Amino acid sequence: MRKSVRTVAAGTLVVLLAATTAAPALAAADPVRASLDVLTAQDGVPGAEAVLQDGHRTRVVRSGAGDVTTGKPFPRNGSFRAGSVTKSFVATVVLQLAGEGRVHLDAPVERYLPGLLPDRRITVRQLLQHTSGLYNYTDDLPLDDPEQLRHRGAAPAELVAMALKHPALFAPGTSWSYSNTNYVVAGMLAERVTGLPLDASIAHRITRPLGLRDTYLPRRGDEELPAPHAVGYVPIGGEPADFSDYETTMAWAAGGLVSTPADLDRFYGALFGGQLLRPAQLAEMRRTVPAELGVPGARYGLGVGRIPLSCGEFWGHEGGILGFTNLAGVGPGGRRVTVVLNENPTPVAANEHLLAATDAAVCSGQ
Repeated sequence: MRKSVRTVAAGTLVVLLAATTAAPALAAADPVRASLDVLTAQDGVPGAEAVLQDGHRTRVVRSGAGDVTTGKPFPRNGSFRAGSVTKSFVATVVLQLAGEGRVHLDAPVERYLPGLLPDRRITVRQLLQHTSGLYNYTDDLPLDDPEQLRHRGAAPAELVAMALKHPALFAPGTSWSYSNTNYVVAGMLAERVTGLPLDASIAHRITRPLGLRDTYLPRRGDEELPAPHAVGYVPIGGEPADFSDYETTMAWAAGGLVSTPADLDRFYGALFGGQLLRPAQLAEMRRTVPAELGVPGARYGLGVGRIPLSCGEFWGHEGGILGFTNLAGVGPGGRRVTVVLNENPTPVAANEHLLAATDAAVCSGQ
């Protein structure tokens, strides 16, 4: 029985950089595989996969099982629920609108969504950077009984209303606190400005131009995770329960995205390579503030985090949603990495070892 788990709804950036505890001989032979083996053999995560892209080269490393019943490994580049990586996509849409002059980052949200928020001082930038002070609505979800959420969808306004039952955590712009409510509001803002559903804007502005054929934001009632995919597990009563298929509009713009590791590698490579945002907007995305991520020197920009690794800086995002945990982004030299675990919530130690696996993938051979 796993006694120590961390509950993550739409996710926060992973905490703590720690070295793997793999045997030195294994680490010397293949530090990426050794770090994934720590997650599966030591931490008890069912399976793990790392997909690395360096230039035109792609490498896939797997450990453990994609299906604990059959023992089959992760399918190569299978679909998974990407959780809070969704925030990078939503921030990109909003920043594109800013580049078009349709949204102003330092304008109040009230300009675009009049009457939605009681504090009219909250700006668009503060939403994207988690400095608004809005309460995190997912803290009120019954995550200790996930079956209550399997078929329970929600409209964005309902999620915001859940958050607004609580007082603000602090005055806008005076502190930092990760809140999924921020991105639900940002998604609503994008819909109001464009007149399009958020999933359509993501497709039109990001996934179709980049050829990300396996990435999309599910709509209400779309509960099926496309095949092939590893089984996404939630520990219930000490046993892994299949949570691959369920309603994710409870996460929506904060964490509902479906993707694949190769698609996320391509997305972050294109994003930080300047293919999606104009230079001024990419610079705004990379303007960071100190963030309580558990890693000394970690900071948060607009929909992306900056995390120190052993060989330099990693820009990207963690994603955690029932059944799947991942960390995706770009390291020094433009090396793109996505590490996926087919379990959420995960044992506490897995939080450290996920980042260690990412470090090994980005930095080995540098």
